[in-house]
Amino acid sequence: MCGIVGFVNSKDQKQEIIEDMMDRIVHRGPNSSGKYTDKNVALGFRRLSIIDLEGGSQPIYNEDRSKVIIFNGEIYNFQPLREQLIAAGHVFSTHADTEVLLHGYEEWGAELLQKVRGMFAFAIWDIEKQELFGARDHFGIKPYYYAEMNGTFMFGSEIKSFLPHPDFNKELNTAALKPYMTFQYSPLNGETFFKNVYRLPEGHYYTYKDGKLTIKEYWDADFTKKDDHSREEWVDEIDKSVEASIAAHRIADVEVGAFLSSGVDSSYVTSVLRPDHSFSIGFDDKTYNEAIEARKLTKMLDLNNTAAVIDGDMSFKAFPLIQYHLDEPDSNPSCVPLYFLANLASQSVRVVQSGEGADELFAGYQTYGFHTNSKMVRVFAQGLKKLPKGMRYSIGRKFGHMKNFHGRIHLYEATAPARDFFIGHAKVFDEQEAESYLKPEFQNAPSVKEIMNPHFDQTEGIESEVNKMQYVDVHQWMPKDILLKADKLSMASSLELRVPLLDIEVMKLAQRIPAKYVMNQNNTKDVFRQAANRHLPEEWANREKLGFPVPIKAWLKEDHGYEEVKALFMADFAKQFFDQDKIMKLLNDHHEGKAEVQRKIWTIFTFLTWYKVYFIDEEIPKAEAITYETL
Repeated sequence: MCGIVGFVNSKDQKQEIIEDMMDRIVHRGPNSSGKYTDKNVALGFRRLSIIDLEGGSQPIYNEDRSKVIIFNGEIYNFQPLREQLIAAGHVFSTHADTEVLLHGYEEWGAELLQKVRGMFAFAIWDIEKQELFGARDHFGIKPYYYAEMNGTFMFGSEIKSFLPHPDFNKELNTAALKPYMTFQYSPLNGETFFKNVYRLPEGHYYTYKDGKLTIKEYWDADFTKKDDHSREEWVDEIDKSVEASIAAHRIADVEVGAFLSSGVDSSYVTSVLRPDHSFSIGFDDKTYNEAIEARKLTKMLDLNNTAAVIDGDMSFKAFPLIQYHLDEPDSNPSCVPLYFLANLASQSVRVVQSGEGADELFAGYQTYGFHTNSKMVRVFAQGLKKLPKGMRYSIGRKFGHMKNFHGRIHLYEATAPARDFFIGHAKVFDEQEAESYLKPEFQNAPSVKEIMNPHFDQTEGIESEVNKMQYVDVHQWMPKDILLKADKLSMASSLELRVPLLDIEVMKLAQRIPAKYVMNQNNTKDVFRQAANRHLPEEWANREKLGFPVPIKAWLKEDHGYEEVKALFMADFAKQFFDQDKIMKLLNDHHEGKAEVQRKIWTIFTFLTWYKVYFIDEEIPKAEAITYETL
């Protein structure tokens, strides 16, 4: 696992500039570094050694040194691909997976991307053609940003690496704030919170030559083709696929541990992997402690577990650094425990496996239409799903306009078009409410529909509304929130995080499963849970999804948390963006017990924290020494 950065221009001082850019992402690769420069390009690399510890340093060249590569990620099928390339006449100088990409590009061009299994962001400079080729993995597990400014094309694993470049213009993208307040993350299709800085979309590659950037898609999810198997057959296939993926994701020349929560996904991974080390984090919350629940499972499975407890004081101290590492504001409360969990694990291992991706691939979210504990309502809703589309949509929209009654939301989302209501798994402010808190210059921004419709437009050939929501999540919620925080907050502690449930081979299986087997009257991700049941105690696989419970409601009622947030809400710079009277009323109403609006407060607080780090303080926040209370 590494970090990459580079730029193309014909200007001087490339050596000094690329070194400064590399220094900004040293946390991604503390073991070694490397660079390549010529009159038109500079490539920089930071390395966290995982495979071929002695020989895998980058950049790596091909046989005649006409091409050079920098690469962030892991290719899990690199060994058979290496054998194919050797048989085709390619000569390898290392045993690293990086070199497979380089020779694979020589042999197959962009078709290489149809052959690889892994997570990746890489760039290949063709010295003879003076052409740059780059690609991002199918799901966007690894980040990839680019910008064209002042005659320079720059790219890298993290936006912060662009800051030292003399051609980089740091400017807030004013159109990003309003939709962020609804989605909790930066949801725009392409552009980021930094003006004119873009994400390379997941499943895409690019070429840059003679000042022209060309971006093309090489893969997309396809939920249109379904296979006819029995429920038990699907359970068998899922379990075989998951076991094979976990084995493939175990390839490393260092020890591989696991993150473990109390949920089914990480528990499934941990129970199959059976690592020497698993890691859990909880809060000193009287109602629920994730670490204690996870510890119960490791005792049942006779596995070693390191569990620690954190509190609100530790969380507030670390919060500026968390937002710094994320590059863009993300108010998902789980960012906090994930940061500490990665830090805890990094003290023992370099690589962990985690459970991200299962909810998107196998329909695990309640927001896909699972909102009641009444079996009668669930069975009735499942029956309504069998109606012809037009009739079903008409009934669903009627449910949407009825007065509230038990089961109404479940029936509405089971029958109405997903396009009518679905935006993902966080809706903090609705659009009009967000606008009412913002100053006029931040009210003009893409609407929720303008953000979501391009994704829904690609789902017209998909029959099931559940599959449509899954497809949208693959391109919205997953790469822009779930995977982004997983990568950035693990790499903040120089830890490689692998996601075996989010694997291209697992996806090929998951998208073939009829929706009735994943979301039905029994449960969310039904057949997936049954596969997990083969490795877990039954009550574990059927546990309700809790996410990563974070007690922000309690923190904001306590004086310490209240004062932390109030200081930012009342800061002079905050009035550039918000009606300060309104945001203070929001905070005071919560603190005094008049309303429970912790998610709205946290979303505003997150943005202000991020803005202060990048535009007011303009320095890397100090990392506090962390002392864990272990269980």
